[in-house]
Amino acid sequence: MGYYLGVDAGGSKTLAVITDHNGRMIASGQSGPGNHQIHVEMARANIQEATNQALQAAGLEPNQIRYAGFGLAGADREADYQILRPMIKSLGFPKYEIVCDTISALRAGTTRPYGVVVICGTGMNCAGINPQGATLQCGGFGYAYGDFGGGRELAIEAFRSVIRSWEGRSKATSLTSLILTKLGYGSVEQMFHHFLDHHKEVPSELAPLLFTAAADGDEIASRILQLQGMELGLSAKAVIENLGMQQDTFDLVLAGSIVTKGDAQFTHPYILEEVRKVAPNCHLQTLRIEPVVGAVLLAMDKDGLTLSDAVYEQIRFIKHLKGVVSVD
Repeated sequence: MGYYLGVDAGGSKTLAVITDHNGRMIASGQSGPGNHQIHVEMARANIQEATNQALQAAGLEPNQIRYAGFGLAGADREADYQILRPMIKSLGFPKYEIVCDTISALRAGTTRPYGVVVICGTGMNCAGINPQGATLQCGGFGYAYGDFGGGRELAIEAFRSVIRSWEGRSKATSLTSLILTKLGYGSVEQMFHHFLDHHKEVPSELAPLLFTAAADGDEIASRILQLQGMELGLSAKAVIENLGMQQDTFDLVLAGSIVTKGDAQFTHPYILEEVRKVAPNCHLQTLRIEPVVGAVLLAMDKDGLTLSDAVYEQIRFIKHLKGVVSVD
């Protein structure tokens, strides 16, 4: 019997899962943030802790893991890998793979070892793997570097739409009452001056209000979300074209709170419309399970396993992990 380890290390938590070759979960571990871009030593300690918890719960040593997959937030550029390679090597696993957490999210959302993923939470990111195994990332570095559509940008668009409406530069919007209530102001004028006087930043939690307003028929909110969908579709389209996947049949996995929790009718059709201009056999899939599952599947792929439907059925029982869980 072979054992596989998957680790998903993000900006808020780190999850580690060990399964057998049938996809049955043996044990798991959890610790704090594992993004080295926040703090290298913090990330090192938390990845080590989550991994050790899972190994101890399973009664295994690192050399008993056939393959380990690490999906790490912040694994974006060669400069990042120069930090991450020695960090992960020190854990003692004989065989392992390090990828950006976008790739593990992709693998979690499809039954194929290739495809494309768009992640949209506070920020956005897009990545893909083609059938030949080549990978590519597009985005993830912020608005100044070409991104649009993450919660941060959507919140700013919502906020500025309220300001523009108040000043008379655009029509009235139901975002006004929603944002004033959310932030606790009595008027746009009060909010405007308070933000300026105290150098406040627009909070990302305003982004979901766009879906509320759009559901009420607000034209401005609907237009912002349509633009977001188109922009996310353009990112996926760029990855597809650069990886030569136009004629392939594959899944476009949508991950992150904005595209998985927001009302799909306002964004998903526009994402798919852009993508199908170049890839007619692309199918949307919304990620509903923990991305750490993708790290396990990547480890199995790298070990040369051909995964059956039964393995996918079993491994998708791994959903919400809290603390350390051991399954006998």
